[in-house]
Amino acid sequence: MTSPQQPGGGWSDDHRASARYSLVTVRRAGSGRLSLDEVSYRCGLHPQVVRQFVALSLVEADRDESGRLWFDSSAPAAIARAQRLRTGLGLNYAAIGLVLDLLDRIEQLEAALRRRGHTGKEQTPWT
Repeated sequence: MTSPQQPGGGWSDDHRASARYSLVTVRRAGSGRLSLDEVSYRCGLHPQVVRQFVALSLVEADRDESGRLWFDSSAPAAIARAQRLRTGLGLNYAAIGLVLDLLDRIEQLEAALRRRGHTGKEQTPWT
């Protein structure tokens, strides 16, 4: 059997091309979608809790033809946001949905103001 090492002590190009050093396993989700298990793992929640978040419309998910849930890559951040409202403010899930809707609307309005060049320094009459 011949050694892949060359006489000068280096490795042959064939050996370098076929050498694999698996230090970390990287899983690539197709098209940025995450499975229920991946989202549950990233959030540190039981999959049933994540399903409940979907049922309450606190996070969006798509179902494939077999009925499995698939999430956008932003789902863990959305779930973390809802969890912070639950633990930090003690809100129930219905209130969390309302607060998230209001926060999203505020974000949209602020973006519209920025596009119009409003700096926010002028006094806005509230009456």
